[in-house]
Amino acid sequence: MNTTSKLWTAKFTAIVIMAFLFFLCLQLLTAGFPAFITDLKNNPAQGGLMTTVFMVAAIATRFFVASLMQRMDYKKLSLISLGLIAISVGLSFGQDSVALLLLLRVFHGAGFGIITTIFSTMATNIIPAHRLGEGIGYYGMATSVGTSLGPMLALALLQVFSFNILIAISVGMTLLIMIINIFVKSPRKPVPAKRQKINFREHAFDKDAFTPAILTAFFSITLGGVVSFLRELGKEANLGATISLFFLVLTIVMVVIRPFSGRMYDKFGHKFIIYPAVVSGIIGLTLLAVTQTTLTLLISAVFYGLAYGTVAPTLQALAVSAVSKEKQGTANAMYFSSMDLGMALGSAGLGLLASYTSYHFIYGFSVVFLVGLLIAYTIIFVVKKKTRERFVETSEEIRI
Repeated sequence: MNTTSKLWTAKFTAIVIMAFLFFLCLQLLTAGFPAFITDLKNNPAQGGLMTTVFMVAAIATRFFVASLMQRMDYKKLSLISLGLIAISVGLSFGQDSVALLLLLRVFHGAGFGIITTIFSTMATNIIPAHRLGEGIGYYGMATSVGTSLGPMLALALLQVFSFNILIAISVGMTLLIMIINIFVKSPRKPVPAKRQKINFREHAFDKDAFTPAILTAFFSITLGGVVSFLRELGKEANLGATISLFFLVLTIVMVVIRPFSGRMYDKFGHKFIIYPAVVSGIIGLTLLAVTQTTLTLLISAVFYGLAYGTVAPTLQALAVSAVSKEKQGTANAMYFSSMDLGMALGSAGLGLLASYTSYHFIYGFSVVFLVGLLIAYTIIFVVKKKTRERFVETSEEIRI
């Protein structure tokens, strides 16, 4: 078998496992912190701020990640970052000072910004080019399953235990990731075709990855609301502990759809899957906005899971495929920064909006961002592309 076309190598499998564990322990706290602070201070805006400062720190750090990755070994940089995460999370144990917790979330966010970029770049560097959509689909499935199971596990544990149990579990899982990482050989860094010094701006930004990154932010604004405030929606709708079933259904749907969406991307391209996926997300958020029963909640999870399991990896594949091999770290950093930016805006903005309206209302309002995504996508990838094609055809006719 040709090894250049093999996807499930030992290294790729290990990276996928580490990504799953990392996002699982991450989302334990992403869902847990807002719930803990909201209960402690009775202020959803402060609860959302816990996610916001985390995401802002991650975004700020990612401007420097691609440059750091060129100067340091991937393994050494990832171990340092995981150590920073374990310490910052561990120091949160037993704390109830919002100011101190916010400071620790800044350090946690910085480590998160580095690790997510490194893991995704390690994955995309070893995925065969003709299986990029499929490979990112599987990698994204691991991160999405962790992202979905984390809030479900957090909300279930908070029904019985204190917030400190989430801290302890998160630290333990981070240490486990460090152990696995020690045994994973760093992939060889791509060498540019033309040896030239790349300045900081070129490491931090690539115009070809910019559009998919911005579209990612539109989607992740809605995800920020789903992850941060679903428990409060459950209280508002008197759904009790069954609200955590939303994340279970979401996870199942994403596990099923991710491999298919990746293969469809490789075979048919992004236009074939973006439109139905975003429409599915609109349906899911609309159902959340009116849900009063567990059945409606679970149906909304199916539709939103189809959207999340398809839109996120498609936009990441778009960003990565738009740049050269040596700039995949930059593309991944831009993609995740946009994801974080959307999460931060969604958590803070929708939390503030919920203070004046209701949790049902903010999910209905979130539909606006998915409609905006569709409009922007259509203008950039359909209308402008057709205009460029017509211009080229006209130019050729004139030359003839």
